[in-house]
Amino acid sequence: MGVSATKSAEQPLKLSSEPARSAIKGTLGRQPMLYRPSTGRPHGRFPVNNAILASLSLQDLAAIGKFLEPIAVRERMILQEPKRHPDHVYFIESGLISLRIVAAGSILETALIGYRGAVGASFLLGGYLSTHQSVVLFPGSAHRIGVEDLRRVMNERPEIREHLSRYVQALSLHSAQSGLCGVRHSLEKRLASWLCLARDALDAGVLPVTHDYLSSVLGLRRAGVTETLIRFEESGLIRKTRGVLQVDERGCLEQKACGCYKFISSAYGFSETMIPARAPVA
Repeated sequence: MGVSATKSAEQPLKLSSEPARSAIKGTLGRQPMLYRPSTGRPHGRFPVNNAILASLSLQDLAAIGKFLEPIAVRERMILQEPKRHPDHVYFIESGLISLRIVAAGSILETALIGYRGAVGASFLLGGYLSTHQSVVLFPGSAHRIGVEDLRRVMNERPEIREHLSRYVQALSLHSAQSGLCGVRHSLEKRLASWLCLARDALDAGVLPVTHDYLSSVLGLRRAGVTETLIRFEESGLIRKTRGVLQVDERGCLEQKACGCYKFISSAYGFSETMIPARAPVA
């Protein structure tokens, strides 16, 4: 089965080594929820791990399930290009997607998308072309659906639109808060926040990233990243092996993070609670 996502023309940063990929084998993803759509698939069942899909009623899930196509998302695949109309929306099942701004040969990451989210939904609901690029950071899987198919389903099933709208609001808050974090908070707080957010989005404590990657997408000095990660390891918060960071003390790492982490994390609980959170300013 073909995948429409294309590879970047630029040489991307190398994220991890082969030992790193072996280290995370079996850690990606949560226990899936199975459902049986009423029509459309020969075997009638497929796993749903994506939080947006899992939150839908069985009727809504069956309606959208007729159009969902399971695919593998491979490292460095580009799922969405800036200023282009997307062909599909990707409901991420496992793995991690980097939402980033690319300009003048530099990249700046604004958000991470994992099993709680969908790539391309902002265009469908906002009606504007994204200025971001969406690149697969850690490989995994997704269910994709054609933009027009999803538009029709949302018109027929307004609850699906509501669930997606809540997610898009949370993603927008994530991107905006990341911009504030980049100019207001220290290297240590920003790095701790990124590690916590990545762990949440991946739902695994093993993160196959390099110091070079973190310094590049966060706009930080590599030497500062290395020094901070060494301090985290000496404090027992993480463990570093070749191309892999393992989060051991999640609660203690959260205490190192700035208030942006909790604000962003609570925003993704929007589908469960409608109480708005106040953005931290310091």
